Amino acid sequence: MSNPIKILVISNYTNTISARPEAEIFLGLKQKGVEITIITEKDSEYAKKFEAAGIRVIDGLPKKKNCGKSQELIRNELIQGKYDALLLYNSKAISNGIKAAKNLPVKVILYRGYTGNINWWDPTAYTKYLHPRVNKIICNANAIQELFERQLFFKKGKAVTINKGHDLSWYEGIEKTDLTVFGIPDDAFVITCVANARRMKGMKYLVKAMDFIPTNLPIHLLLVGTGLDSVEIMNIVSKSPNKDKIHFTGFRKDGLNIVKSSNAFVLASIKGESITKAVIEAMSLGIAPLITLIPGNRELVVNGESGLVVLMKNPKALAEGMVTLYNNPELCNKYGIQAKERIKTVFNTQQTVEGYFHY
Repeated sequence: MSNPIKILVISNYTNTISARPEAEIFLGLKQKGVEITIITEKDSEYAKKFEAAGIRVIDGLPKKKNCGKSQELIRNELIQGKYDALLLYNSKAISNGIKAAKNLPVKVILYRGYTGNINWWDPTAYTKYLHPRVNKIICNANAIQELFERQLFFKKGKAVTINKGHDLSWYEGIEKTDLTVFGIPDDAFVITCVANARRMKGMKYLVKAMDFIPTNLPIHLLLVGTGLDSVEIMNIVSKSPNKDKIHFTGFRKDGLNIVKSSNAFVLASIKGESITKAVIEAMSLGIAPLITLIPGNRELVVNGESGLVVLMKNPKALAEGMVTLYNNPELCNKYGIQAKERIKTVFNTQQTVEGYFHY
């Protein structure tokens, strides 16, 4: 009988909800007989779950990109544990992990969840993803793998796409909430966007889309997230004929409840995404998605089957999508059902575990 595969993982699992798709991979691999040790913050909910499942947890998550103490900890563990692979999931883990693995017989595997900012002519790229010590790169979307394969001197086959899947059971029991507290009428058709305040999210195009919605239609846009009401965005809102139908909630812990209470979900991203978690969550809740055609998300929603996909940076196209969903409630409901089914059959966590196991 062959010895079990041994892997050392370095990642941050302090935020239980955001970390769940990744953390569940290792719980699944443990069930398949993989021997796993994880360096993370030991005082976290998932650290306790790991230990309960028989996964060894080391308290020592790197706090900075070049930390001698972290590198010593990782290197000593690699030497003593005789691991087959070192999996690194964030910038600080990558910087320290690559250095710690120098001249050791362990495969160094990195995770990449962002489409963009990898260029063969950029010297800094060779300190991380294009570093010669890196053996493999797990990409969260096909577009990321394609990005690597376009780089000069990059070995084909080094990057592989394994999506971070979700489990529909995670969303059972999510209850609807009262949206009237945000000034939204009971009979409104609510389209929600959950996002962080970053330019890549295309918020100005989304808010501008409300200019093209006929004012007699009860279509309301609900924006959930910190910093979305910037000066630039509020200036656009102030000039909109539908300004009273654009609502900001700020940061909310009940974001999933808000999405569950909505008629549709929208994301107007212009770059960088890789099967965006917020969209997957909406689809898992059975809410029809309206997203833009960008490389990372293009495989997530099948246009006209499990939602609508429109051109990016196009407020009018976004507005047309919103009106289509409003005017066709049965179609909107069908998209929601098909979106949920797509997560179940294409983007589920069991497929992710199998992908890792055979990789």
